[in-house]
Order: sequence, then structure tokens, then C-alpha cells
Amino acid sequence: MNIMARNVTVASANELGAGQRKLVFVDGRSIVLFNVEGRLHAVDNSCPHNGASLAGGRLDGNVLQCPAHGLRFDLATGCMPGPGGLCLKTYAVQEANGHVVIQFEDAA
Repeated sequence: MNIMARNVTVASANELGAGQRKLVFVDGRSIVLFNVEGRLHAVDNSCPHNGASLAGGRLDGNVLQCPAHGLRFDLATGCMPGPGGLCLKTYAVQEANGHVVIQFEDAA
């Protein structure tokens, strides 16, 4: 099975200043973008514990807290701190030519 990477523009860069977040939808997926001190992160908007929306979760530095049950996820790795924790689906995201672009890896 081949993996094909494709880039999808999801926002303009000026919509996502430092400290801001944005909910976007791509191919039926709900994804939350975060700008933490100028570094972009993109994760699924669904807690792996019970599917709660993470878009309104409390952000403490790079750590996102699920509003439903308080689970905490590092946006850099997508995983809970410590061994054996749950992980969010993360996406490669970057700013290019004034736009925020997410890279998806699709099976071909």
C-alpha cells in the first residue's frame, strides 16, 4: 500500500495569531489548529477517551486539557504525559505563503 501526502490549505495565516485556535473541517474530519507562541499544531477534535470535543479545552503552554474529563495531551506529540497514555491524531501543519497548510497522508 502506497501512502500519498497531500497538502490542504485550511486558513489564512492572519486568522491564527499567537495564542489563537481555529476549528476546521477537512474531508469529514474535525481538526483543531493551535498557535502556541508562534508554533502551529493540528490535532483531531475528538478526545480518544470518549470522543469529547477538544476545541474548547484549556491550554496550558503546549498541554491541552480535555474539557470533559480533564485528560491532558501534549500538542507536540499528541500523547498524554507518561508511558502508556492515550494519544490524539496529530497532523503536520505549517505556514506557507500566508496560509496555514495541513499535510494529510492518504493510502493510495
